[in-house]
Amino acid sequence: MDKINLYNLGLNERYIQEAEMYEKYLYIARVSTQYKDMYKIITENGEILAKISGKLGYSSNSTIDYPVVGDWVLVDRTTDMSGNAIIHRILSRKSYFERKVSGTRLEGQIVAANIDIVFICMSLNNDFNIRRLERYISIAWDSMATPVVVLTKSDLCNDVESKILQVESIAIGIDIVVTSSVLEGGYLAIKKYITNGKTIAFIGSSGVGKSTLINKLIGKEFLKTNNVRNDDKGRHTTTHRELILVPDGGVVIDTPGMRELGIISADLDKSFSDIEEIAKRCKFSDCQHENEPKCAVKEAIEEGRLDIERLENYKKLQRELRYSELNSKELEREKINKMFGSMRAMKEARKFIKGKNKRR
Repeated sequence: MDKINLYNLGLNERYIQEAEMYEKYLYIARVSTQYKDMYKIITENGEILAKISGKLGYSSNSTIDYPVVGDWVLVDRTTDMSGNAIIHRILSRKSYFERKVSGTRLEGQIVAANIDIVFICMSLNNDFNIRRLERYISIAWDSMATPVVVLTKSDLCNDVESKILQVESIAIGIDIVVTSSVLEGGYLAIKKYITNGKTIAFIGSSGVGKSTLINKLIGKEFLKTNNVRNDDKGRHTTTHRELILVPDGGVVIDTPGMRELGIISADLDKSFSDIEEIAKRCKFSDCQHENEPKCAVKEAIEEGRLDIERLENYKKLQRELRYSELNSKELEREKINKMFGSMRAMKEARKFIKGKNKRR
């Protein structure tokens, strides 16, 4: 059997040195697929099934403490001749793309780990949404990977240049790539990013063409794809995250389409660097960019140098980020303070009105 060179999958000296700190009988592997209670891992002898050890499961406090696709792990075997492998340790992650779990719980979910580049895929048909793209970019910068905006389905768009200009106005310092899975060679623009040892995660809504692009890159129909629905909304095709080797070198990670992209952490300083720079010229350092005098941000909006919708989205993401940083007790306390604060305000207002009426 031919050995798999794990360096082609992104293994480097950093992971090897960390692995040497632990038990000598363990082997390095990389998580390629994540199921409910099982994983597929790639070892030097091939891809096998694995599950976590009881100790690792017991010491895990939340979902982010469990292995995810892209993780480098230490396992007890490299073949399945004696049964499934056991994952004993997760090596330190150099980067990871994290979002808030669906619903009201304040808990993070890691989408992919140890990634070098995040391809933020957005189609140039009805999926095109600048405000959503700002959200993706904020989380991507926070992941410690490099974001690249990949605009798909250019063959379905009549005003590509206009859309590119819109993206350029908010994707500051980020490469923008236009692709089409229909046109001959329409995917080649992204190929230069996928090199030996690099890991690229494809992120985006359902139906934007992530799986189709990956199939083009690996040269075969490896991932199932569906057409979009009649209303131009995407269908969910990918049901779980999966790490795939590219024949020419490097690996890509396909992810399910995200209906929700809640923020658990984000880098707004980078993703909204234009607003941050303008805000430095406000008269007050704590300016809220509402009705304060000499607000440079409001002036920029009035002069057409800044889109008011971008400012509103910036504020919205700031609020989400503040709430995500609070634990459940603090959230409850804040709700109570707001409730009783408003009640106190009402009582004070009633007292004031009563006093006024008596003086009359």
